[in-house]
Amino acid sequence: MKVYLDNAATTPLSSSVKDYVVSLLDCFYNPSSTYDDGKKSKRIIEEARSNVAKFINADSDEIIFTSGGSASNTLAIKGCYEENNCFVFYSSIAHKSMLKCAEATYGSQKIYVDKDGKIYTFILEDMLKYCDTKPFVVIDYANSEIGTIQNVKEIIKLTHSYDGIVYLDCTGSISSIPIDVKELDVDMIGFSGHKIHALKGCGVLYKKKNLKLSPLIYGEQESGLFGGTENFLGIATIGKAIENYDYKHISSKNRDYVWNYIKDNVQDVYIVGSEKDRLKHNLFICIKGIDGEQLMTMLDVKGIQVSIGSACNSGNKEPSNTLKEIHLNNEDLNSCIRMTFSGSETIDELNYVCDEFKKCVDTLRKFT
Repeated sequence: MKVYLDNAATTPLSSSVKDYVVSLLDCFYNPSSTYDDGKKSKRIIEEARSNVAKFINADSDEIIFTSGGSASNTLAIKGCYEENNCFVFYSSIAHKSMLKCAEATYGSQKIYVDKDGKIYTFILEDMLKYCDTKPFVVIDYANSEIGTIQNVKEIIKLTHSYDGIVYLDCTGSISSIPIDVKELDVDMIGFSGHKIHALKGCGVLYKKKNLKLSPLIYGEQESGLFGGTENFLGIATIGKAIENYDYKHISSKNRDYVWNYIKDNVQDVYIVGSEKDRLKHNLFICIKGIDGEQLMTMLDVKGIQVSIGSACNSGNKEPSNTLKEIHLNNEDLNSCIRMTFSGSETIDELNYVCDEFKKCVDTLRKFT
């Protein structure tokens, strides 16, 4: 049996997206061309833009297509900083593309988090209060590693009270939390298509009309902010995936089923991150005294695919930045694994995961 439990890293193409890709393979024309077939490519891109806009309750001219979530993060942060002379405040557990870009801006300051990964809003308010230039707050809607969801409404309202700008990285949350940019009154959001069953290599940046950015890639395409011939297939698949996306299939049922079994049958385990404010599909746990990478490998042999953290940290032997920032016990830093569920797992698959998980932990503990 094979069970895929790493949906936070990437998702498979949906059947409708697969069929759509096949139907477009002969549509190779440059969307900037003015003959009929080129115009057809352009129409498909604009239909995708319209679908994305409806999905997040934005206007079509507020949607910029990029090459992925990291590109959206970089365009938002670098573009806003350079164009608006902002001072950047950034979450200490943000995605690496955000951390590195924010740290590259002059004088930027880290926003610290508590043991669950929640931003200290009272500390953020003190930082905003004493900022003598336009503040720019850069956070993730939810941490894709430990699953903690931020209080984004409070943070946006607080930042706007100091005439600031807010960017939300929604790549980790877009698959499970619907977003309405007008209701949130957020200035910018970004996300990646492959988290919602589209092709890799394409992302979305939403920005309010009146917000100016400097380009990341110079050219004519995407309002002059992300130039170059468009990733036609990638953009088309985002439009199709969003058109058919249904949040109703995302629930905590399967995650809770596995967690309830583990906590009742495996000793010395605990959840990392917030139990209350948590992505519904995310289960990030520490198994004390066990090497997480060894456990992941043993589960893989059994056909169960999990991770030991976010995919951007894969291959790095150092504990993730997120775990260090929430001050996880040093002896537990390398004893964690993450399971992220699709919601489509069968009861047989869930029981198989539970049984094999316990067997693998028991085996490892015999030799520890």
